[in-house]
Amino acid sequence: MAKFTVFFKDKPIHSSIFESGNIHIGRDETNDLAVDSLAIAPAHAVVVLRESLPLIKQLNSDFPLIINGIQHKEAMLQDGDTITIGKHRIVYSSTEKFASALSPKHSEEPENEKLNQEFNNRVNLPEANLQVMGGKHIGRLIPLKKTMIRLGREGSGIIVITRRKEGYFVSMLEVNNEIKINGTELADKTLLLKNNDTLIIDKIPMQFFMD
Repeated sequence: MAKFTVFFKDKPIHSSIFESGNIHIGRDETNDLAVDSLAIAPAHAVVVLRESLPLIKQLNSDFPLIINGIQHKEAMLQDGDTITIGKHRIVYSSTEKFASALSPKHSEEPENEKLNQEFNNRVNLPEANLQVMGGKHIGRLIPLKKTMIRLGREGSGIIVITRRKEGYFVSMLEVNNEIKINGTELADKTLLLKNNDTLIIDKIPMQFFMD
């Protein structure tokens, strides 16, 4: 899988995750990844997702394809590569390293369960929960027992809460300006959660607390 996050003047606008196929990038709204800027061609580039590294190709010779400050006609994308288009940047991230941990499952695989238990034994962290503070599920508790938990849905933003020895950290997997912590946009930050911190995910407020 591949994740592309679009920035404007260093502020994240949106991100998209693709599993396979060809990803078209351009100004036209019919593109898979559309960027509203005259600096980008209506059909600017295409990314071919493969089992190996993705391949990006320039589609319009009048609009340069610039990756990490260097002009290319085509190139293999590495994790963290930046495509610069005028005042916009598109950052590529490989999501393969998250895929198995974040895929929803009906039950925990024995190996993953064992790893989680070993982690819990090594790290003496208090148990933590999120409590839903609004909507039809108000009052519901979401235990944060796994080393990595994903919350949200595509199109409305997805966050990841990671359990580390220093505490519980929150970051975004899919950027959305509506995701906030204590009234401030989370954006591309990774923050340590503290007791009574309030998260807003998909317009639903949730409060973090540790036992």
